[in-house]
Amino acid sequence: MNALVAPAPRRAIRELPDELVSQIAAGEVVERPASVVRELVDNALDAGATQVGVRLSAGGVRAILVEDDGAGIPAAELPLALKRHATSKIGSLSDLERVATMGFRGEALAAVASVSDLTISSRTADAPHAMRLDARSGELAPAARAVGTSVEVRELFFSTPARRKFLKTDATETAHCLEAVRRHALARPDVAFTVWSDGKLLAQWRATDAEQRLRDVLGDEFMAHSRALPQRVGELQLQGRVGLPEAARARADHQYVYVNGRHVRDRLIAHGLRAAYEDVLHGARQPAYVLFIGIDPARVDVNVHPTKIEVRFRDARELHQGVRRAAEEALAVTRAVAAADEAGAAERPPAAATAWSPPPPSQTRLALQALAPLPSQQSLPSPAPMQAQEPAAPWAATPPEAVSDQPLGQALAQLGGTWVLAENAQGLVIVDMHAAHERVVYERLKATLGARALQAQPLLLPLSVSVTPAEMATAQQHAQALLDLGLDVTPLSTSTLAVRSRPSALPDADLAELLRAVLADLAQVDSSQVVQRARDDLLATMACHGAVRANRRLTLAEMNALLRQMEATERADQCNHGRPTWRQVSLKELDAMFLRGR
Repeated sequence: MNALVAPAPRRAIRELPDELVSQIAAGEVVERPASVVRELVDNALDAGATQVGVRLSAGGVRAILVEDDGAGIPAAELPLALKRHATSKIGSLSDLERVATMGFRGEALAAVASVSDLTISSRTADAPHAMRLDARSGELAPAARAVGTSVEVRELFFSTPARRKFLKTDATETAHCLEAVRRHALARPDVAFTVWSDGKLLAQWRATDAEQRLRDVLGDEFMAHSRALPQRVGELQLQGRVGLPEAARARADHQYVYVNGRHVRDRLIAHGLRAAYEDVLHGARQPAYVLFIGIDPARVDVNVHPTKIEVRFRDARELHQGVRRAAEEALAVTRAVAAADEAGAAERPPAAATAWSPPPPSQTRLALQALAPLPSQQSLPSPAPMQAQEPAAPWAATPPEAVSDQPLGQALAQLGGTWVLAENAQGLVIVDMHAAHERVVYERLKATLGARALQAQPLLLPLSVSVTPAEMATAQQHAQALLDLGLDVTPLSTSTLAVRSRPSALPDADLAELLRAVLADLAQVDSSQVVQRARDDLLATMACHGAVRANRRLTLAEMNALLRQMEATERADQCNHGRPTWRQVSLKELDAMFLRGR
């Protein structure tokens, strides 16, 4: 039963007290102890610090101490540093439009001081000693410390006890604080960071180069299972590493994106990166990546949210496409070819180093013709557990040293009607022949079809679909993109669309749900990306049906032809569904299996 609520009596408009204004601001800036750590480390880096230390007590709720060796704050400016919208970072509108520092809003210290007991001790290079300011009392007194600044925050949210109830356990809050410092450490390898919790050292990262800092923070496993990004895409500077599909994780906890050194969360960038993994990532697995974007500060607005973790770009489409292309380029090279390139580069002198290239395709084409799927009505023989055929003439004369020149090596046999066994320089290669051939066919279809529209099937009777105003606007704006997908859509009224055709390849799809899904995609990203993705989904289905099936007997010539095609095909490490197409078993692993050398 709805109860009638009497309207509240009107109050006069008046200015809020400064203390209440600060409390409101604190609610936007300070979500948890990690927010305080992030803001204080931002200030330390802006001050030119080369060493930053963070000490926590009770997850940062009891105490947070951030110390740096930066330029320090002059004694006369210490009281001003705690006033809202007082900052040394910007001084004009033009400065705000080209922010190049981590902080710039001038409200973090004031916000933190309003919900805690805060003190600042700082010393500049020309000062005889440091000065200490108590934010609660306003008392300014001499203190002992080297050049730099120390900010101590005690009893966070003591004045707003309800906020404390929303915090997690000390261990959880400590983990969030550590993650906040880790994000800074990834972006600033030239700065040393230490994190202590209740007197115990949690993490220490010494100043080093960018690659070593990635290794120190994310580990050797990430470095071994990731690829470096190109340094420039158009006007964008893109650096970092993208994880290989087989190293994907169940959670999105290893995804770091930086814009001009600032850690951000941006749906547009995340979508561009995810799009690069579309047909190489299996299921709901999450890729791991670290992306550093360098862009003209005038082309990005960082003044979007008090936490400064959200940004807005002037040319969002350029950024989305640039990020996607860069990630796709890094992921296109297969593991086998990359390993062969690295091994070749290590063995050859620098002047003679060349990238591996596939052999002439004449024999490959002849053998691949035999890989066409057999007619469905033809019965297939039952395979023996192990099938090995004599090499066909073109492969009989292959010298033993050719194994080392071919990343996937030479075929040995077929196992169980499903697996191709081969030998390369590292040991044994096991290939899922259907998954591998599916990727080869898929990439060939994509190259052949190009940008052609999907075939449409007219409907005998138009289908009426009720839509929201936003969906109607999207349908009208992207009418051509819908046609390219086989959807002929016209408005019937302000809230109804008439669908007059459907994609021929999807005769059984729920047309209304399909239309809404496409409209949702078109509203979020560039229409060309939606069309391309839908086309790729169709081609993936075609490739799956066109690939060689299990229990198909292959000759060694056909097996070798498949291996050569895999080496020459981008993204051949996974099938179109993201499952692996091959695995390497090294000689060392084989020795261990049979206890050799013990």
